[in-house]
Amino acid sequence: MKTLHLAIVACGVLLLGFLIYKIGPSVLWHELKLLGWGLAPIILLEGMSNLFHTQGWRHCLSSSHRSLPFARVLSVLLAGGSINYLTPFAGLGGEVAKGALLASNRTGAQAASAVILDKLFCAIAQLIFVAAGCLALLSKLEMPRALWLGLVCATIVLGCGIFGFLLVQIYGKLGSLVRWAASHGLGGKRAAKAALSMTEVDGELQRFFRTRPLDALLSISWHFVGTIWGVIPTLCFLALTVGPSLPTAGSIVVLGTWFDLVAFALPVDIGVQETTRVLAFRIVGFSSGLGLAYGAARRLQQLFWAGIGLALYGLVGSLRRPTPSFGPDLPRTNPGAG
Repeated sequence: MKTLHLAIVACGVLLLGFLIYKIGPSVLWHELKLLGWGLAPIILLEGMSNLFHTQGWRHCLSSSHRSLPFARVLSVLLAGGSINYLTPFAGLGGEVAKGALLASNRTGAQAASAVILDKLFCAIAQLIFVAAGCLALLSKLEMPRALWLGLVCATIVLGCGIFGFLLVQIYGKLGSLVRWAASHGLGGKRAAKAALSMTEVDGELQRFFRTRPLDALLSISWHFVGTIWGVIPTLCFLALTVGPSLPTAGSIVVLGTWFDLVAFALPVDIGVQETTRVLAFRIVGFSSGLGLAYGAARRLQQLFWAGIGLALYGLVGSLRRPTPSFGPDLPRTNPGAG
């Protein structure tokens, strides 16, 4: 596993290196110099997005976790985000860490359901944002017909996938495959234990959708606000380089969010994020160098908050209560968004 991890990261680094080589290190440096100390507020503004997403996650928490202070939930969110930023595997490692840090004695299924629900509602919020952005902003851009067709088709496919994942949770079928394997004697005791854990998680998911539909809507709303907040630091970036334009900043964030949704299944973010931002800037009419500088600024944002998350990971992990029967049985979800 360690070898695979290193190989995936190496591929991402190679992609990033090739991108910098093609655009030119001097071009990238020139664009970054335009930012100067203005890069600091751009990085710090990302913190507001974390606050909104934390509030969205709080609406997914079960009764045993809803009394947790906002600061503790934020700490767990940042800790999980740091794992997602610094490891591959499609952003799943951080979700496992979030569940493990959130759980206490006999609350493993509730912590797992909270993580799964939050992932789903965040993906729904991002999809709504992309759909609304396409209608309000991107329709005014002169994009090739093939690109428009690809964007629309991919969005529809993503929507169907997310809706299917929603139905699976509503009807408590997330652990169906594991339960089938256990009932047919596949996987031995490990499969039987996993089936039991998944059944508990399915029960928590069904209970949530049956009794707390308003919390689902509120969670999606807060995640939507957290997603749209990305327009603010993007607007600041444009103000420091080529001049502020709210519609342009909105178009860049819509395209970037769409690329993130489409690329969710890829095992590595390094290089991919920078490449997609270059494409987004090219689509709205800016240079590749400016797009790469924007991608680099976003990477610095992530690294800064990942550092804080890692520090909190150790702090929260040392303060939490005895480890529950949770870790390896946490289901790994892939709702199609990050």
